[in-house]
Amino acid sequence: MRTGTLKQILLITDGCSNQGEDPIAMSALAKEQGVTVNVIGVMEQDVIDDQGLKEIEGIALAGGGVSQVVYSQQLSQTVQMVTRKAMTQTLQGVVNKELQQILGGAKTMEDLPPEKRGEIMEVVDELGEAVELEVLILVDTSASMKHKLPTVKEALLDLSLSLNARSGSNRFSVFVFPGKKTEVEKLLDWTPRLESLSSIFSKLTTGGITPTGPAIQEAISYFQKKRSLRSLLSRDDEQFFEESV
Repeated sequence: MRTGTLKQILLITDGCSNQGEDPIAMSALAKEQGVTVNVIGVMEQDVIDDQGLKEIEGIALAGGGVSQVVYSQQLSQTVQMVTRKAMTQTLQGVVNKELQQILGGAKTMEDLPPEKRGEIMEVVDELGEAVELEVLILVDTSASMKHKLPTVKEALLDLSLSLNARSGSNRFSVFVFPGKKTEVEKLLDWTPRLESLSSIFSKLTTGGITPTGPAIQEAISYFQKKRSLRSLLSRDDEQFFEESV
């Protein structure tokens, strides 16, 4: 079964967007382009207000992904859980499409007898370990995130360790919003190693605005840019490109 590369946006934020495009509309656009959008809302002792909570859930729902609101100290395991849960969810969708083609009609995994469903879930688990994964991480660096950024950095390093234990290849890219001079700034180009973040995160500055919609839009174009570059390359060049990012 060819699943291609699973593409995910992982948005880490602590509140409402207040500048630029509607993040829920941008998230729906990402899903149309084959990119799942997952959202983690980070709290300290303060509570995310209703509007922030609705936005977090709305972005994940529109992007076909998973949302979770957590306290800072639980962030590490949550980042791993959300990434893997979204991967499983996407693969289940792929398997369901295959089943519908094989069985005809509206048959899905849920319609099968328990023992068959168990067999298929084993296949999904195996695919989850072997499939290529690209995760573009969007980190909110608005003023209220200042004290949470060290925890975010640790969580991303843990994510790297967790996913690199898989047999499939992983690539990560990291953007922050707002950037120093623009709404969205690329911090890390595609790499299998998130450890490179260590030196960069300490230099981050935090600002007041939260342009979540523009950040998701930038993430979509970054996936598209990579795809269009691939289409210009011959197979040998593509292999070199894959090895060099």
